[in-house]
Amino acid sequence: MTAVVTDEAFFALVEPLRGELTAHCYRMLGSVHDAQDLVQETYLRAWRAYERFEQRSSIRTWMYQIATNACLTALQNSARRPMPTGLGQPRSDPFGRLDSTPEVSWLEPIPDSLVWGSGETADPAAEVVTRESVRLAFVAALQHLTPQQRAVMILRDVLAWRASEVAEALDMTTAGVNSTLQRARAHLGKLAPGQSPELPAGDHAQELLERYVAAFENYDVDGIVSLLKEDAVWEMPPYTGWYQGAVQIGQLISTNCPASAAGDMRMVPTSANGQPAFGLYMRDPDGVHRAFQLQQLTLSGGKVSHVAAYFDLSLFPTFGLPDQL
Repeated sequence: MTAVVTDEAFFALVEPLRGELTAHCYRMLGSVHDAQDLVQETYLRAWRAYERFEQRSSIRTWMYQIATNACLTALQNSARRPMPTGLGQPRSDPFGRLDSTPEVSWLEPIPDSLVWGSGETADPAAEVVTRESVRLAFVAALQHLTPQQRAVMILRDVLAWRASEVAEALDMTTAGVNSTLQRARAHLGKLAPGQSPELPAGDHAQELLERYVAAFENYDVDGIVSLLKEDAVWEMPPYTGWYQGAVQIGQLISTNCPASAAGDMRMVPTSANGQPAFGLYMRDPDGVHRAFQLQQLTLSGGKVSHVAAYFDLSLFPTFGLPDQL
């Protein structure tokens, strides 16, 4: 018989799991805001059910089971969250019209602080949640799977659960788990053939990022282009277009960026999905720099290989960024 547990004792058990459960719900949902809501729902469900917890599994496994099923319920009436590159359309003309579809629920980035904490000692490489398990390309690929395939793949391939454990958690047969995983892996193999990004370490990465910020703040388009890989990709939800090629991205910025001179843009560093990110602020006619877009960078080969520039300004407070400087 389970002893009566106080609020304090219960949350002492489950609170250390918040970061990894947030990452788990984020992988399932593709939204940092929805992930935070579902973690709260998970804690509420767990508190209500704790007296019936038979301790046949660890508290961690039990919490993941609750979180996964809460996410599956939430996904019943939800469409997948794409990035522009995942819409199946060819790359766009940098001189063409920008088409925006804010009504689409786009894939969102997740602040590192929600997963690994914000302390100076926070180190993604040393934590339960790895960079690879939340990197943008992986989470974007997961959105192409059915919710059940997504859940099975995450539990088996990310969390390394046994097939029998997944079957019990999702009320499936072991054979059903194995066949679902096989289909999910095959589908992801077609969608994400690329390799993991090479993350330049130490001083080189920092120097690259400092030069990137300086190029933007000086409105040096040629400087920006020089820091991009030749086949770099730029996308910026809610705009549906995506752009490939350093030169083409430079043309896009020259044609559409509201900045016109050095000092018009300022960038504040942060981090998302285990990779560098920046809040970009644009100077308005009144001289105030206001939130404009959140840029998330992928680094590989000593340069910037991918930029996701989000125009959803509700992300700024989520990342602890002010609305103006």
